[in-house]
Amino acid sequence: MAAGGMLQGKTVLLTGASSGIGRATAVGLAQQGATLLLVGRTPERCAETLAEIRQRTGRDDVAMLQADLSSQQDVRRLAGDVLARAERLDVLVNNAGVTLARRELTVDGLEATFATNHLAYFLLTGLLLPRLRASAPARIVNVASDAHRIGKLDLDDLQNERSYGVMRVYGQSKAANILFTQELARRLTGTGVTVNCLHPGGIRSNLGRGNGPILDTVHRFVSIFLKSPEQGARTSLHLASSPEVEGISGRYWKDCHEHAPSAHARDPELARRLWEKSEELTGLRYP
Repeated sequence: MAAGGMLQGKTVLLTGASSGIGRATAVGLAQQGATLLLVGRTPERCAETLAEIRQRTGRDDVAMLQADLSSQQDVRRLAGDVLARAERLDVLVNNAGVTLARRELTVDGLEATFATNHLAYFLLTGLLLPRLRASAPARIVNVASDAHRIGKLDLDDLQNERSYGVMRVYGQSKAANILFTQELARRLTGTGVTVNCLHPGGIRSNLGRGNGPILDTVHRFVSIFLKSPEQGARTSLHLASSPEVEGISGRYWKDCHEHAPSAHARDPELARRLWEKSEELTGLRYP
């Protein structure tokens, strides 16, 4: 077991921990001594993550929870499980995400990319916020992406019913992550809970795989030029644990440094209106 790490004695919840950047982040958090609650979707990949953490850190005290974050019922069940297990919650890392080549609907009848990549962040964070506030100083880390630069949000078509382009829709969901981060930071001022978001870089991972043979071939070719998951996890780990980030909130980061997101992703009025829409779509009003 890691001893004396920056997260020793801290409880951390990480979503999307069963592959790619999430798994690399999970290993990094375990190495820093965190008490870990990890979330994954498929049993096989969850087991692989636990095995890798055990092999690389010697730790076998990590809890793995299964949930499909595209389902609001599953998000609510997950939040209940976390609250039952963890008397305190020091860090929440919202990392789970999807890229879908075709428009799909969730069990709630919502467009799946927006539902998984944004609404799950919004709902899970809101349900866990009382525990985070009670554990302050606490941190929320939202994995966004520079793809937000090609995805300006249209609040009148959040479900992308008029047209669907895979990268534009993914980019919109990542713009939503940044807008959510900024509005949440404003609302959390003075609570001891900070929230930041980040671009991990282009990562060699399973994100975007399984969308057909042509796109899978493109994915394999492009992957040659991308970062490893371990490199991509560095900024998430920095925001989760570094003393340098203490008290800083509402910012966008890449390569462990602050950067400015696109103008459309730092529009406070758009952030406020997205928040209202998110409350409507999840039925959750933040405490």
